[in-house]
Amino acid sequence: MWVDSLLRISLILILLYLAWIDFHCFLIPNRFTYPMIAFGLIFNSLSPQPWCDVHLAWLGAILSYSLLWAINQIYKRVRSHHGLGMGDAKLLAALGAWLGILSALWILVLAALSGLIGGLLWLRYQKLPTSHPFPFGPFLAFAGIIEILWSSPLVQSLI
Repeated sequence: MWVDSLLRISLILILLYLAWIDFHCFLIPNRFTYPMIAFGLIFNSLSPQPWCDVHLAWLGAILSYSLLWAINQIYKRVRSHHGLGMGDAKLLAALGAWLGILSALWILVLAALSGLIGGLLWLRYQKLPTSHPFPFGPFLAFAGIIEILWSSPLVQSLI
């Protein structure tokens, strides 16, 4: 139980750090996302108490990345510039590797909704046009933290 809690706390701290970096630099470093993907897949493959079935972890990593990559490609064709950084796609893939495809999809929905509201409020506060970019990583991290906490054994035992 304490190992599970330690893993969850570690992931939450990493997500907070990545959110801070992305908010300030519009960058989610590969040196964090690649190990997160690998360790999530290894953990769910070898752990006696995985957070999701191994096939759901693999689908979470592959389909999460692919979905954001495809959305970015469509956006690029329509608007002639990127709408998402691939760091966002790798971050969602990492969350999918740890939590599985179903959780990754919920994270994406929550991040999109909170990003829409939070991003528009932030742009308005900064007096920037709605066409101005804003980082999506903090919203993915926020949604990922909610899912990590929500799926924890402690929270599940309280429900």
